[in-house]
Parts: sequence; structure tokens; C-alpha cells
Amino acid sequence: MEHDDVDMIGSDANDAELDDMKKRLKDMEDEAAALREMQAKVEKEMSSVQDPASAAASQANREEVDSRSVFVGNVDYSCTPEEVQQHFQSCGTVNRITIRTDKFGQPKGYAYVEFVEPEAVQEALLLNESELHGRQLKVTAKRTNIPGMKQYRPRRSNPFMGARSRSPYVAPYFFSPYGYGKVPRFRMPTRYGPYY
Repeated sequence: MEHDDVDMIGSDANDAELDDMKKRLKDMEDEAAALREMQAKVEKEMSSVQDPASAAASQANREEVDSRSVFVGNVDYSCTPEEVQQHFQSCGTVNRITIRTDKFGQPKGYAYVEFVEPEAVQEALLLNESELHGRQLKVTAKRTNIPGMKQYRPRRSNPFMGARSRSPYVAPYFFSPYGYGKVPRFRMPTRYGPYY
């Protein structure tokens, strides 16, 4: 009889452990379902970005917004969007002011001003070299970035890498081996070398 009692107590512990395992399994399944749902949402967003029709529509929309916007350079770091809006209010109705900041939240010194009507851009261009907070603003029409169209810039030569020109091979006996007017330098080896 004692043996049966021990089995019953062990089975109660096993049942509690089994219930705990079932609960953890259900939690893991719920978490996996939530992850699958999030993955499906992300894939849907990614496919909408890669869709050529929607990409062309968004590019056209971006070009339309950029045609109503101006770039404002040399903006004072303490300048607020309200002050920039007040400065450009005479040109037309301002829709949005964007002052770009770095990753620490400090202003980079330039802003974008978007107007409601495209005619206001020409009026805003007349405010080029006007003063705001004692600084001359540089106002130009905003250009539209085209993805993947980066201007090619040739690599600059590094003066520390030495000249690597593509000149034809010239026999070394035409030149002094150490350069004109240079004398060879002999250094003591930094560690023992039996063959020096």
C-alpha cells in the first residue's frame, strides 16, 4: 500500500509538471503565431515597395511634392520651424517645414520648405541671400532624388599610397635606384636576423 501512495504522489507531481509544460507550449505557439503575422505584414509592405506600379506612383507623387518645395541652406542652428515659416509666409501658404538633424538631434544647418501651391516656389527663390537670425540664406529649388542614380566620381589618388601609374615598363638602369639626389639609408635590424 505504501508503494501505491508513493506512485500517486509522483503522478500528481507529473500531472503538475505536464500542465506546466502544456502551458509553456501554448505560450510558444501563440508567440510563433504572432511572429508569423508580423512576418506576413512585413512581406506585404516589402512587396508593395517593390511593386513597379506603386513605385512609379510614389515617384510621381514625390516629384510633385518636390516641385512645390525649396531647399534652404545656411539656416541658423537655433532657428525654429515657426521662424522659418514666418520668413517664407510672404511667398505663399507653407504646408510643411523640415529642418534636418543629425543622430543626436542637433540641426544640420539646412531646411526644406514645402508650399501648398507650386507658384510660391518662384516667390521663395527671390528670398535667396535674405537674412534670418543674422545669416544669409541660400534658397534653391528642391531637386528630386532618383534612386540608384548616383553620380560617378572617379577615385582620388592617395598621396600616401605612392604613384601607381600605368606607364610602360622602363628598365631600371635609366634611373638612380634611390631617386635623384638620395642616398641609401641603412638601418639596424630590429631583431636578430642571422642572414642580415
